Amino acid sequence: MTLPEHQYERLTTIRRFEETLLELFSQGKLVGTTHTYIGQEADAVGVIAHLDRERDVVFSNHRCHGHYIAFTDDLYGLLCEVMGKPDGVCGGKGGSQHLCNGNFYSNGVQGSIVPVATGIALAEKQKRSGAVTAVFLGDGTLGQGTVYECLNMASLWQLPLLFVVENNEYAQTTPRRLAMAGSFVQRAQAFGVATDELDTTDVAEIHEAAGQAVARVRETGEPFFLVLHTYRYSPHSKGDDHRDPAEIEERRRRDPLLVAGARLTAEQRRAIEEACERRLAETIEAAERAPSATPELV
Repeated sequence: MTLPEHQYERLTTIRRFEETLLELFSQGKLVGTTHTYIGQEADAVGVIAHLDRERDVVFSNHRCHGHYIAFTDDLYGLLCEVMGKPDGVCGGKGGSQHLCNGNFYSNGVQGSIVPVATGIALAEKQKRSGAVTAVFLGDGTLGQGTVYECLNMASLWQLPLLFVVENNEYAQTTPRRLAMAGSFVQRAQAFGVATDELDTTDVAEIHEAAGQAVARVRETGEPFFLVLHTYRYSPHSKGDDHRDPAEIEERRRRDPLLVAGARLTAEQRRAIEEACERRLAETIEAAERAPSATPELV
């Protein structure tokens, strides 16, 4: 499979998984809440392609499914987790926001992942492992003071830490224009951290920029601050959406699947989409057959 085909397959897998979760939620088959990644898929696919699953570390947030799938390709474990089943990533006890599998971690507490990722980056530096730690945070998280403490420490201690800011323009339902002043990159540059900023939904462009960023962190051992301007098409959670529908439709013209799919023939797209649908159907069937959790006797 060529790189464009692989990228389209990854994008499609994440998109269809997330859309399916919303369907399953409406049927009462999921436990807890869920925050889908619909519209932002190119970020996860473009960045995580450059990370070593055996060595590098990924920290995600409450909107973590896309990152998790891109890093682990574990659809079954993730689906069982959000269904509250023992076969889930964390035995069905972590739910949608709290995943831990190998070198992948996520947490639903706003901003909490950044200091933990900073600590892990310090530990990897001390171990001389050569690992890159990548932490994904949203534009809303830049309102948390701990982010700037971590930028200071990462720069001061020269930590191999890649900050990936996904600016989807909304902190839950608050537009960025009402919550954030100034420049994204200048916030990191104030601490002497190198930066890059892209306003694109093209997975190929993100892949190229992320490759340079990861390589720089790995070679220098220094932090890097990568800002990706994106957009989510789904609500913040399941239905709490107060955005203008016309705004969402306008953004859909830059859908990352449309952009990536334009590089393929109709036959290539159809083959990939059909394969993704088959895999997803098999995953759903297996997860629904998996045993449910039994109450523990205390």
